[in-house]
Order: sequence, then structure tokens, then C-alpha cells
Amino acid sequence: TWQHGVAANEEAWKVMNSGGRALDAVEAGVRIPEADPEVMSVGYGGLPDRDGRVTLDACIMDEHANCGSVAFLEHIMHPISVARMVMEKTPHVMLVGEGALKFAIDNGFKKENLLTPQAEKAWKEWLKNSKYKPVVNWENHDTIGMIALDASGNLSGACTTSGMAYKLHGRVGDSPIIGAGLYVDNEIGAA
Repeated sequence: TWQHGVAANEEAWKVMNSGGRALDAVEAGVRIPEADPEVMSVGYGGLPDRDGRVTLDACIMDEHANCGSVAFLEHIMHPISVARMVMEKTPHVMLVGEGALKFAIDNGFKKENLLTPQAEKAWKEWLKNSKYKPVVNWENHDTIGMIALDASGNLSGACTTSGMAYKLHGRVGDSPIIGAGLYVDNEIGAA
């Protein structure tokens, strides 16, 4: 739907075109907007919460109903890859906040400042008239969700977001919730 989906699809298609697995394709695809400072609703460059902190949510699910999720994660460029690691390396589905950050760092992810000058400027402008209540509209939040069907007939999906702009610190939306932000049933479909 959004422009950042074009580059994400192009990256995912590289994996699919070489006979790759749908899971690898969706992860590779959504990593593109996660790292793009111009995309202000996903990952690096995402608009912060009302305290000026960028907090990220993501989930991933494969054709075997394996799934992983992170929420309220700060300082990590690619929450989708942390979510995949939760799926593949732990008996859990979701890690949040400081626990998710510690898990990411312990597994080799680099801690980074995700607040770009552009996002910081927008946040400071918002602060001038903030009513301590964000306006929910398409202009101040969105997500990227990606679903792929590979040559083996297997589905996988990924969803990642910086959530609602200027949200209360600690807010988690539906995006990282398996069954709300994403669900994959290899026999029926994915959404």
C-alpha cells in the first residue's frame, strides 16, 4: 500500500526468485524499511513515543506455525530479526522491553540510536501543542506486513512497526501479536 513496500517487495523477490524459503523472503523484505531513515513508521527513522524514545514491535511466523515476536524494543535496528531469533532459539513466542533488548544484545545485535534528526524534529514540533493524546490517523502511524508463498507451496509472514507516533511510553499495538498482527496457516492462508 505504501511506497516503502515497493523496495521491501523487491528485496523479498530476490530471495523468492532464487528458490528461497518464504520465511527468509519476508524477513529480508521488511528489513529494508526497518533500516530506511525516510520511513517514519517502521524501525530506524520511526516517529518516537511522547517521551522521544523509538520503541519497536515485530513478529514473524513460518509454515509450521512457529512464531516469534518482540515488543517495546528499543535501540535495535532490525526487530524482525530479533523476533525470528526468539522463534528459533527460545521456547517462547514473545519477549518485550528490557528483556527483548538484553536477548538481542546477548545474541549479537548492536545497540543503536534509532531517533533520526528528522523524527526528532517532528517530535519536538508535536511537543509544542501536544495534548498528551496522540491523534490516530494514517499520517502518524503505520506498519509493514509481508506475506510470501514460496515455490514449495509454503507460506510465511512478517510484520514490523514503530507503532503509533507520540504514543504513551510502553504502548504495544496489535502488530506483534500473533493472531492479531499476523497469522499463517499453511493449509488455508495468511493475513
